[in-house]
Amino acid sequence: MDDNAYLNQLSNDRLAARHIDELIGLARGLCADGGINQREAEYLQSWLAASQAALQQPLILGLYRRIEAMLSDGTFDPVEQTELYETLMAFTGERIELGEALLSSSLPLCSPAPNVEFSGKSFVFTGTFMLGQRRDCERLVLDRGGSCGTLTKTSDYLIIGAYATEAWKHSSMGNKILKACEMRDRGQPISIISESHWKSFL
Repeated sequence: MDDNAYLNQLSNDRLAARHIDELIGLARGLCADGGINQREAEYLQSWLAASQAALQQPLILGLYRRIEAMLSDGTFDPVEQTELYETLMAFTGERIELGEALLSSSLPLCSPAPNVEFSGKSFVFTGTFMLGQRRDCERLVLDRGGSCGTLTKTSDYLIIGAYATEAWKHSSMGNKILKACEMRDRGQPISIISESHWKSFL
Protein backbone atom coordinates (compact mmCIF):
# COMPACT_ATOMS: atom_id res chain seq x y z
CA MET A 1 0.00 0.00 0.00
CA ASP A 2 1.50 3.34 -1.03
CA ASP A 3 1.54 6.40 1.23
CA ASN A 4 -1.53 8.03 -0.33
CA ALA A 5 -3.58 4.85 -0.09
CA TYR A 6 -2.49 4.39 3.52
CA LEU A 7 -3.42 7.96 4.45
CA ASN A 8 -6.80 7.62 2.72
CA GLN A 9 -7.51 4.40 4.60
CA LEU A 10 -6.48 6.00 7.89
CA SER A 11 -8.73 9.00 7.20
CA ASN A 12 -11.66 6.70 6.35
CA ASP A 13 -11.13 4.65 9.51
CA ARG A 14 -11.08 7.79 11.65
CA LEU A 15 -14.23 9.08 9.97
CA ALA A 16 -15.97 5.73 10.49
CA ALA A 17 -14.92 5.68 14.14
CA ARG A 18 -16.36 9.18 14.64
CA HIS A 19 -19.64 8.17 13.03
CA ILE A 20 -19.83 5.05 15.20
CA ASP A 21 -19.27 7.13 18.33
CA GLU A 22 -22.06 9.44 17.16
CA LEU A 23 -24.31 6.42 16.56
CA ILE A 24 -23.71 5.19 20.10
CA GLY A 25 -24.68 8.61 21.46
CA LEU A 26 -27.75 8.70 19.21
CA ALA A 27 -28.76 5.20 20.31
CA ARG A 28 -28.51 6.21 23.97
CA GLY A 29 -30.77 9.17 23.32
CA LEU A 30 -33.35 7.15 21.39
CA CYS A 31 -33.45 4.45 24.07
CA ALA A 32 -33.62 6.86 27.01
CA ASP A 33 -37.41 6.63 27.35
CA GLY A 34 -37.43 2.83 27.24
CA GLY A 35 -38.70 2.33 23.68
CA ILE A 36 -38.43 3.24 19.99
CA ASN A 37 -41.35 4.64 18.00
CA GLN A 38 -41.75 4.85 14.22
CA ARG A 39 -40.70 8.49 13.98
CA GLU A 40 -37.47 7.70 15.85
CA ALA A 41 -36.81 4.66 13.66
CA GLU A 42 -37.29 6.76 10.52
CA TYR A 43 -34.91 9.40 11.85
CA LEU A 44 -32.28 6.74 12.57
CA GLN A 45 -32.75 5.30 9.09
CA SER A 46 -32.13 8.75 7.55
CA TRP A 47 -29.10 9.34 9.77
CA LEU A 48 -27.54 6.02 8.78
CA ALA A 49 -28.22 6.62 5.09
CA ALA A 50 -26.23 9.85 5.33
CA SER A 51 -23.31 8.20 7.19
CA GLN A 52 -21.55 6.43 4.33
CA ALA A 53 -18.30 5.94 6.24
CA ALA A 54 -20.09 4.12 9.04
CA LEU A 55 -21.97 1.96 6.53
CA GLN A 56 -18.65 0.49 5.41
CA GLN A 57 -18.64 -1.48 8.66
CA PRO A 58 -20.58 -4.76 8.29
CA LEU A 59 -22.37 -4.49 11.63
CA ILE A 60 -23.59 -0.96 10.90
CA LEU A 61 -24.64 -1.89 7.37
CA GLY A 62 -26.57 -4.82 8.83
CA LEU A 63 -28.37 -2.48 11.22
CA TYR A 64 -29.28 -0.12 8.38
CA ARG A 65 -30.66 -2.94 6.25
CA ARG A 66 -32.71 -4.26 9.16
CA ILE A 67 -34.28 -0.87 9.79
CA GLU A 68 -35.02 -0.56 6.07
CA ALA A 69 -36.78 -3.95 6.15
CA MET A 70 -38.74 -3.02 9.28
CA LEU A 71 -40.03 0.20 7.72
CA SER A 72 -40.49 -1.07 4.17
CA ASP A 73 -44.21 -1.80 4.65
CA GLY A 74 -44.90 1.61 6.20
CA THR A 75 -45.56 0.19 9.65
CA PHE A 76 -43.41 -0.39 12.72
CA ASP A 77 -45.13 -3.04 14.79
CA PRO A 78 -44.50 -3.84 18.49
CA VAL A 79 -42.24 -6.82 17.69
CA GLU A 80 -40.07 -4.65 15.45
CA GLN A 81 -40.03 -1.90 18.09
CA THR A 82 -38.73 -4.35 20.69
CA GLU A 83 -36.11 -5.83 18.37
CA LEU A 84 -34.76 -2.43 17.36
CA TYR A 85 -34.73 -1.22 20.96
CA GLU A 86 -32.72 -4.28 22.08
CA THR A 87 -30.33 -3.84 19.16
CA LEU A 88 -29.67 -0.19 19.99
CA MET A 89 -29.22 -1.05 23.66
CA ALA A 90 -26.40 -3.35 22.57
CA PHE A 91 -24.69 -0.38 20.92
CA THR A 92 -24.86 1.59 24.16
CA GLY A 93 -23.16 -1.21 26.11
CA GLU A 94 -19.67 -0.90 24.70
CA ARG A 95 -17.81 0.76 21.84
CA ILE A 96 -17.75 -1.17 18.57
CA GLU A 97 -14.30 -2.09 17.26
CA LEU A 98 -13.96 -1.24 13.57
CA GLY A 99 -14.59 -4.22 11.32
CA GLU A 100 -15.57 -6.56 14.17
CA ALA A 101 -18.93 -7.79 15.38
CA LEU A 102 -20.06 -6.63 18.79
CA LEU A 103 -19.68 -10.02 20.44
CA SER A 104 -18.38 -10.11 23.99
CA SER A 105 -15.58 -12.50 24.84
CA SER A 106 -17.45 -13.19 28.08
CA LEU A 107 -20.13 -15.15 26.21
CA PRO A 108 -19.95 -18.86 27.10
CA LEU A 109 -19.40 -20.07 23.55
CA CYS A 110 -18.15 -23.59 22.90
CA SER A 111 -14.41 -23.68 22.32
CA PRO A 112 -13.43 -24.96 19.90
CA ALA A 113 -16.60 -24.10 18.03
CA PRO A 114 -18.15 -27.26 16.55
CA ASN A 115 -19.16 -27.97 12.98
CA VAL A 116 -22.80 -27.13 12.35
CA GLU A 117 -25.10 -29.75 10.85
CA PHE A 118 -28.67 -28.93 9.86
CA SER A 119 -30.56 -32.05 8.80
CA GLY A 120 -32.46 -33.48 11.76
CA LYS A 121 -30.92 -30.99 14.23
CA SER A 122 -32.80 -28.67 16.58
CA PHE A 123 -31.87 -24.97 16.76
CA VAL A 124 -32.73 -22.27 19.29
CA PHE A 125 -32.05 -18.59 18.58
CA THR A 126 -31.60 -15.86 21.18
CA GLY A 127 -30.67 -12.20 21.00
CA THR A 128 -30.69 -9.86 18.02
CA PHE A 129 -29.19 -10.93 14.72
CA MET A 130 -27.21 -9.07 12.09
CA LEU A 131 -28.61 -11.42 9.44
CA GLY A 132 -32.18 -10.28 10.03
CA GLN A 133 -35.14 -11.01 12.24
CA ARG A 134 -35.28 -14.28 14.16
CA ARG A 135 -37.87 -15.74 11.79
CA ASP A 136 -35.45 -15.12 8.90
CA CYS A 137 -32.76 -17.14 10.69
CA GLU A 138 -35.23 -19.90 11.50
CA ARG A 139 -36.32 -20.11 7.86
CA LEU A 140 -32.72 -20.75 6.81
CA VAL A 141 -32.58 -23.69 9.23
CA LEU A 142 -35.93 -25.11 8.10
CA ASP A 143 -34.85 -24.89 4.46
CA ARG A 144 -31.85 -27.09 5.31
CA GLY A 145 -33.82 -29.81 7.09
CA GLY A 146 -33.43 -28.63 10.66
CA SER A 147 -36.04 -27.61 13.21
CA CYS A 148 -36.44 -24.59 15.50
CA GLY A 149 -38.13 -24.10 18.83
CA THR A 150 -37.65 -23.41 22.51
CA LEU A 151 -34.75 -24.64 24.61
CA THR A 152 -35.28 -28.27 25.69
CA LYS A 153 -33.21 -31.37 26.43
CA THR A 154 -33.35 -32.26 22.75
CA SER A 155 -31.94 -28.94 21.50
CA ASP A 156 -28.68 -29.32 19.57
CA TYR A 157 -27.60 -25.69 19.11
CA LEU A 158 -28.15 -22.36 20.83
CA ILE A 159 -27.27 -19.52 18.46
CA ILE A 160 -26.47 -16.13 20.03
CA GLY A 161 -27.10 -13.05 17.91
CA ALA A 162 -24.21 -10.80 16.90
CA TYR A 163 -25.49 -7.83 18.92
CA ALA A 164 -24.36 -8.94 22.36
CA THR A 165 -22.52 -7.04 25.10
CA GLU A 166 -20.79 -7.64 28.40
CA ALA A 167 -24.19 -7.18 30.04
CA TRP A 168 -25.70 -10.30 28.43
CA LYS A 169 -26.44 -11.87 31.84
CA HIS A 170 -28.78 -8.98 32.59
CA SER A 171 -30.46 -8.92 29.18
CA SER A 172 -33.60 -10.72 28.06
CA MET A 173 -31.50 -13.47 26.48
CA GLY A 174 -29.50 -14.09 29.65
CA ASN A 175 -31.77 -16.74 31.20
CA LYS A 176 -31.76 -18.81 28.03
CA ILE A 177 -27.96 -18.72 27.76
CA LEU A 178 -27.50 -19.63 31.42
CA LYS A 179 -29.97 -22.52 31.07
CA ALA A 180 -28.05 -23.82 28.06
CA CYS A 181 -24.80 -23.58 30.06
CA GLU A 182 -26.33 -25.64 32.84
CA MET A 183 -27.49 -28.24 30.32
CA ARG A 184 -24.01 -28.38 28.78
CA ASP A 185 -22.38 -28.69 32.20
CA ARG A 186 -24.64 -31.67 32.96
CA GLY A 187 -23.32 -33.41 29.88
CA GLN A 188 -26.20 -32.75 27.52
CA PRO A 189 -24.92 -32.41 23.93
CA ILE A 190 -25.91 -28.80 23.25
CA SER A 191 -23.55 -26.44 21.45
CA ILE A 192 -23.55 -22.71 22.22
CA ILE A 193 -22.26 -20.79 19.22
CA SER A 194 -22.19 -17.29 17.77
CA GLU A 195 -24.25 -16.06 14.86
CA SER A 196 -21.13 -15.56 12.78
CA HIS A 197 -19.99 -19.17 13.29
CA TRP A 198 -23.46 -20.53 12.51
CA LYS A 199 -23.69 -18.35 9.42
CA SER A 200 -20.39 -19.69 8.08
CA PHE A 201 -22.05 -23.08 7.58
CA LEU A 202 -25.03 -21.81 5.60
